Amino acid sequence: MSGDVNHNSSKSRYRQQGRKRTPKPQRTYHHGSLPQALLEAAETVLKREGLPGLTLRAISRQAGVSHTAARHHFSDLSGVLSTLAAVGHLRLTEELKRFGLEKPPGELRRKAIGKGYIQFAVDNPDLFRLMSRNELLNYEAPALKEGLRVSSRALAGVFDINAEVVDNAFTPIEHDKALVAAAGWGYVHGLANLLIDGRLTRLAASAGTFSDAHAMVNETIDRITLSGSSEKAATRT
Repeated sequence: MSGDVNHNSSKSRYRQQGRKRTPKPQRTYHHGSLPQALLEAAETVLKREGLPGLTLRAISRQAGVSHTAARHHFSDLSGVLSTLAAVGHLRLTEELKRFGLEKPPGELRRKAIGKGYIQFAVDNPDLFRLMSRNELLNYEAPALKEGLRVSSRALAGVFDINAEVVDNAFTPIEHDKALVAAAGWGYVHGLANLLIDGRLTRLAASAGTFSDAHAMVNETIDRITLSGSSEKAATRT
């Protein structure tokens, strides 16, 4: 009797070991749909593990394809990340339009677009961080060039910068316009980073008058002046 038990136990262990050795079947994609699947997988990994866990092998595993298949479409990790960052710039542009479209030109629209910028960062914190990581991205990649052009045009309009200037890598640009754009962008971008990094949570709580740090940031934008370059020039004359 004990021999039968041992025999059955051995067979059970063998079956379990056999199951462990069975490789996970890889998914099959139409040639044109694999790049999109890899981008979706990259964003999933980014949200789950952050930038440190975002590797080409992790992306391939998430998509259920071989590492070789991923390299065939994007060459290396920088290729995937640059395309994903381009998607981020397009989404950011849509968010800016959504917040600012109904507002009249001028200060109200600038503040609305500033809040749209903050909202994008809150909704996509890891993607927002990736979009500023120059060492991880290839700025010569066509997709990223186009994404940057589109989002830069959206931001340039806020500060009365001609769209053609943006299309030519921001050169040439008038002195005052450059200062205004740098100040406005830096202010809002800095608030976005402080917010998504949790650096403003205790400050907002200590006041006891804000529902959360995001509400405090939005009120901060309401209280500051985001001047356009034409308005700045008028105040100097």
